[in-house]
Amino acid sequence: MVTGELLLLLGGHLLLTGLPGAAAALLAARLGVRWLPVLLALALAASGAVGLLGFWSYYGGRVLGETFSYFILLGSAGAVGWCLYEGRIARSLLRGLATPFALWALGSVFLTFLGFVHGGVDHPIATSTTRFSHALPTDSEIPFFFTEWFFHHGHQLPIPEFPGEWLASDRPPLQIGYALFQHPFPGAWGREGLSYQVLGVVLQQLWIVGLWALLLAARVGRLTRGLAMIVVAVSDLAIVNGFFVWPKLLPAAMLLAAAALVMTPLWLQLRRNLWAAALVATLCALAMLGHGSSAFGIVPLALVAVWRGLPSWRWLGVAVAVGIVLMAPWSAFQKYADPPGNRLVKWTLAGRLEVDNRGSLEVIEDAYREAGLGGTLHNKAENFATISGGTMAPRALEAALESGNLSEIVRNVRIVGFFYLLPSMWLALLAPVAMAIGWRRRGRNPVEWGFALACFLVAFVGTVLWALFVFGNGPDRTLVHISSYLIPILGMVGAVAGLRAVLPRFALAWFGLGAVLSLAVYAPALDPPEGSSYSAALAIVAVAALSGFVLLALRGGESPEPGAAGDALAAPAPLKRRPAAATVAGDGGEPSRQRS
Repeated sequence: MVTGELLLLLGGHLLLTGLPGAAAALLAARLGVRWLPVLLALALAASGAVGLLGFWSYYGGRVLGETFSYFILLGSAGAVGWCLYEGRIARSLLRGLATPFALWALGSVFLTFLGFVHGGVDHPIATSTTRFSHALPTDSEIPFFFTEWFFHHGHQLPIPEFPGEWLASDRPPLQIGYALFQHPFPGAWGREGLSYQVLGVVLQQLWIVGLWALLLAARVGRLTRGLAMIVVAVSDLAIVNGFFVWPKLLPAAMLLAAAALVMTPLWLQLRRNLWAAALVATLCALAMLGHGSSAFGIVPLALVAVWRGLPSWRWLGVAVAVGIVLMAPWSAFQKYADPPGNRLVKWTLAGRLEVDNRGSLEVIEDAYREAGLGGTLHNKAENFATISGGTMAPRALEAALESGNLSEIVRNVRIVGFFYLLPSMWLALLAPVAMAIGWRRRGRNPVEWGFALACFLVAFVGTVLWALFVFGNGPDRTLVHISSYLIPILGMVGAVAGLRAVLPRFALAWFGLGAVLSLAVYAPALDPPEGSSYSAALAIVAVAALSGFVLLALRGGESPEPGAAGDALAAPAPLKRRPAAATVAGDGGEPSRQRS
């Protein structure tokens, strides 16, 4: 009974979330776009745009919101049907598009069934707070709370507060918009809490599509691509934050798609196309409208784009205009509809927990004046210490080992992985060391070597900016969950590519071992719901989905052929500056107190 209900909910939410993106990708392919990473980026941008419009459509009331939902569903289905019926899209391209969508579906099934393997479907949101970590806060419920309000009342004022004095304007609206868009459909919105939880997993797992686009665009080898997908899928980052559905991985998906356009040889062409400016800006704006910490991922990507070749002023103008169009309504909502809407900014950049009506700049200025130069330097040093785990991570693990209790050891491993960036990378930390020792072997696989360096550079710059901008006092430090999740994902992916570049066979064994250990840590239910037990049926489905994911990741999909883009798509060094005379191709080329 539970197995069937979960599969039906997953099918409904996968269809409603993916259909607008699939329609956009197929229409673009029908118009001549042949680059799979670009098509996948378009799919994510279209899906996110529909979610965002779902939020704003309820300004006209429930009738307009429901009309918008049905219009998008029918329009997307019609567009997909027309594109497939016309038959003008190459089958190889269709297969290339189908692979990441299938991986996304399998990843969603795996995580949903693993999460509920010990019960908890009757209290899904509460179950998600303890299933894979220590007792987490109620942050994942905030989008659900405001979804129900906007669905039943529209944007009628006053908007109620979520317990803890959280305003609707304190959290960006993207996940709320997705939920509002899918709320009117009975098949996808049955038991409301369970429907929202399943939808949240589906949304967080969109990182799979974004990362696949990045790996395709970087032209890494098939085994490296598959191994990177598997390593991230079973990491603590994806498992914990994919099931505890605060909107963290959703914006990371948008940034991964943006990285596919900026960090790879595709940038040589896309910096000349105005439509690409709109696409990059849309992805970055959607990431910010998913979570404000995305800024720590956007800035290093922008610096990489400048380093690799600044686009024209027209290109920049289009990007800025698109960003303003998408971001300005939310800024106006924060200021005029539900002010002040700056609680997280003051918390992150000034370390202030109290709720007041002061402006962000005033609070930040006061905080730094009170800290003084010495206090500020101390806070920033504490930020870097926190990133490394400092003495906190070793002490937690030492205490667990001394207890001799296996459950406590697993629990503390989970806690350390949740809070501290470098300890959460564990086996991946070997890769930079191996690359430094074996740098003479970099010529054997220059593509993956260069891609690894690009990932490390973006992750490093983002981490440094994060440590410098977060205020760094006791209430607010550089714990993983207040960063952009683009940073740890690129760290893991860079480690896989880097170790594969110098020790390819060892990398398979090393990261394979890491994946098995991660599953061993996160599969058990340490705090199962009262009266529950393991479900063999759910476990079988979870294992089958993961097995399918592994096989498809390792065997599915080829990198796009260079075709008309010539050397621009085959260039081995993602971060190397290129001369302005690079080959240009047209679109039609063949080729514990936390908060989120």
